[in-house]
Amino acid sequence: MKLLELGDGALTLEFGERIDPDANANVMAARDALRALNLDGITDIVPTWRSLTVHFDPLRLPHDRVRRALLQAASEESALATRRSVAPIILPVCFGGEFGPDLADVAAATGRSEGELIAALCAVDLQVALIGFLPGFPYLGGLPDWLDLPRRATPRTAVPANSFAIAGGQAAIYPWQSPGGWHLLGRTPLTLFDPANPQRPARFAPGDVLRIEAISPDEFTVLRERLRHA
Repeated sequence: MKLLELGDGALTLEFGERIDPDANANVMAARDALRALNLDGITDIVPTWRSLTVHFDPLRLPHDRVRRALLQAASEESALATRRSVAPIILPVCFGGEFGPDLADVAAATGRSEGELIAALCAVDLQVALIGFLPGFPYLGGLPDWLDLPRRATPRTAVPANSFAIAGGQAAIYPWQSPGGWHLLGRTPLTLFDPANPQRPARFAPGDVLRIEAISPDEFTVLRERLRHA
């Protein structure tokens, strides 16, 4: 581990130097252990694939106390004590066609049929490693190794909102229409970011576990309309 100073009001603890599920599991365990200490003066805790950043008010919480707490939370004993089983959240996704224009190409590139590819995605649990790039944009780990594909050679200028995509051994969901170079496999009717909910505007948070459920285009339309009027 490596502890980095970020000015007077933040510290970052690095658990590795690359994307690694084991490092991310340690990040989440340390985050939970630090939260359990309930220290007055911590203003934000930001997990990533391989690091944990703690923002704090140095006038309320001494720097050395935060340092000790962060190292304590990252200890093997604390990590083991805070590891927990997380119930998966169902993520409905309509695959292929206009919803996932790259599904056929990804299936061909991996030597699978489209049905086999969809079945494989529905058979694994995907963990939210971090939120980044856009508000509410979840980076997801847990894909099979054979789905570790590079980004598209030519990015799209406009990826539809709520698109489910993969690239670089990760999956993600675009919460907004934006440029993007990931492979688009499907789309979910769920809204990923709600600015009207100040307590938790992002639907998903680091540490959440998602399980995909394949739905038809008709089911997509019904769910989308139901959610709009909820």
